[in-house]
Amino acid sequence: KAGKPVPERIPVRALIDTGASVTVLDTAIVRKLSLMATGTISFQTPSTGETPHVSNQYDVSILLVSPIAKRATGFDNIPVIEADLSAQGLQALLGRDILRQCLFVYDGVAGLFSLAF
Repeated sequence: KAGKPVPERIPVRALIDTGASVTVLDTAIVRKLSLMATGTISFQTPSTGETPHVSNQYDVSILLVSPIAKRATGFDNIPVIEADLSAQGLQALLGRDILRQCLFVYDGVAGLFSLAF
Protein backbone atom coordinates (compact mmCIF):
# COMPACT_ATOMS: atom_id res chain seq x y z
CA LYS A 1 0.00 0.00 0.00
CA ALA A 2 2.92 2.32 0.70
CA GLY A 3 4.30 1.74 -2.79
CA LYS A 4 7.47 0.12 -1.46
CA PRO A 5 8.86 -3.16 -2.81
CA VAL A 6 7.79 -6.35 -1.08
CA PRO A 7 10.73 -7.82 0.86
CA GLU A 8 12.10 -11.23 -0.08
CA ARG A 9 10.67 -14.17 1.82
CA ILE A 10 12.65 -15.23 4.85
CA PRO A 11 12.25 -18.73 6.29
CA VAL A 12 11.57 -18.43 10.02
CA ARG A 13 11.43 -21.14 12.66
CA ALA A 14 8.50 -20.45 14.98
CA LEU A 15 7.38 -21.91 18.27
CA ILE A 16 3.67 -22.73 18.49
CA ASP A 17 2.46 -20.69 21.46
CA THR A 18 -1.14 -21.39 22.44
CA GLY A 19 -0.79 -18.79 25.20
CA ALA A 20 -0.01 -15.97 22.76
CA SER A 21 -3.06 -14.20 21.35
CA VAL A 22 -0.98 -12.69 18.54
CA THR A 23 2.01 -13.82 16.49
CA VAL A 24 5.36 -12.35 17.53
CA LEU A 25 8.44 -11.73 15.36
CA ASP A 26 11.94 -11.39 16.77
CA THR A 27 13.48 -7.94 16.43
CA ALA A 28 16.23 -9.31 14.15
CA ILE A 29 13.61 -10.60 11.67
CA VAL A 30 11.78 -7.26 11.72
CA ARG A 31 15.05 -5.49 10.91
CA LYS A 32 16.01 -8.00 8.21
CA LEU A 33 12.66 -7.40 6.48
CA SER A 34 12.94 -3.60 6.95
CA LEU A 35 9.36 -3.53 8.19
CA MET A 36 7.65 -0.25 8.99
CA ALA A 37 5.49 -0.16 12.10
CA THR A 38 1.76 0.34 11.56
CA GLY A 39 1.21 1.25 15.19
CA THR A 40 1.87 0.09 18.73
CA ILE A 41 0.09 -2.32 21.01
CA SER A 42 0.06 -2.64 24.79
CA PHE A 43 0.02 -6.17 26.22
CA GLN A 44 0.73 -8.09 29.39
CA THR A 45 2.57 -11.37 29.89
CA PRO A 46 3.44 -13.35 33.01
CA SER A 47 6.88 -11.71 32.93
CA THR A 48 5.52 -8.13 32.66
CA GLY A 49 3.18 -8.64 35.62
CA GLU A 50 0.70 -5.80 36.08
CA THR A 51 2.82 -3.39 34.04
CA PRO A 52 1.87 -3.55 30.36
CA HIS A 53 4.61 -3.72 27.74
CA VAL A 54 4.34 -1.59 24.59
CA SER A 55 5.51 -3.08 21.29
CA ASN A 56 5.56 -2.04 17.66
CA GLN A 57 2.96 -3.69 15.46
CA TYR A 58 3.47 -4.66 11.80
CA ASP A 59 1.25 -6.04 9.05
CA VAL A 60 2.86 -9.07 7.40
CA SER A 61 2.01 -12.02 5.21
CA ILE A 62 2.79 -15.45 6.65
CA LEU A 63 3.21 -18.64 4.64
CA LEU A 64 3.00 -21.93 6.55
CA VAL A 65 4.84 -24.66 4.67
CA SER A 66 4.53 -28.41 5.15
CA PRO A 67 7.47 -30.16 3.49
CA ILE A 68 5.92 -33.55 4.32
CA ALA A 69 2.52 -32.81 2.76
CA LYS A 70 4.15 -30.62 0.11
CA ARG A 71 1.65 -27.83 0.55
CA ALA A 72 1.53 -24.31 1.88
CA THR A 73 -1.12 -21.91 3.11
CA GLY A 74 -0.79 -18.15 3.22
CA PHE A 75 -2.19 -15.60 5.63
CA ASP A 76 -2.17 -12.00 4.38
CA ASN A 77 -2.13 -8.75 6.33
CA ILE A 78 -1.69 -10.35 9.74
CA PRO A 79 -0.91 -7.83 12.48
CA VAL A 80 2.09 -9.13 14.43
CA ILE A 81 4.12 -7.62 17.24
CA GLU A 82 7.85 -7.34 17.78
CA ALA A 83 9.81 -8.71 20.74
CA ASP A 84 13.37 -9.70 21.47
CA LEU A 85 13.18 -13.50 21.41
CA SER A 86 16.94 -14.03 21.05
CA ALA A 87 17.41 -15.19 24.66
CA GLN A 88 15.07 -18.10 23.90
CA GLY A 89 16.77 -18.83 20.58
CA LEU A 90 13.50 -18.20 18.72
CA GLN A 91 12.66 -16.22 15.59
CA ALA A 92 8.89 -16.15 16.07
CA LEU A 93 5.96 -17.24 18.20
CA LEU A 94 2.99 -18.55 16.25
CA GLY A 95 -0.02 -17.24 18.17
CA ARG A 96 -3.72 -18.00 18.28
CA ASP A 97 -4.37 -15.41 15.56
CA ILE A 98 -2.94 -17.98 13.11
CA LEU A 99 -3.79 -21.14 15.06
CA ARG A 100 -7.52 -20.33 15.06
CA GLN A 101 -7.42 -20.83 11.29
CA CYS A 102 -5.73 -24.25 11.63
CA LEU A 103 -6.32 -27.59 13.30
CA PHE A 104 -3.78 -28.08 16.08
CA VAL A 105 -3.72 -31.38 17.99
CA TYR A 106 -1.31 -32.03 20.85
CA ASP A 107 -0.88 -35.59 22.17
CA GLY A 108 1.14 -35.11 25.35
CA VAL A 109 1.15 -38.84 26.21
CA ALA A 110 2.78 -39.76 22.89
CA GLY A 111 4.84 -36.54 22.73
CA LEU A 112 3.40 -35.67 19.30
CA PHE A 113 1.52 -32.81 17.71
CA SER A 114 -0.04 -32.13 14.33
CA LEU A 115 -0.87 -28.87 12.65
CA ALA A 116 -3.22 -28.96 9.69
CA PHE A 117 -3.87 -25.92 7.52
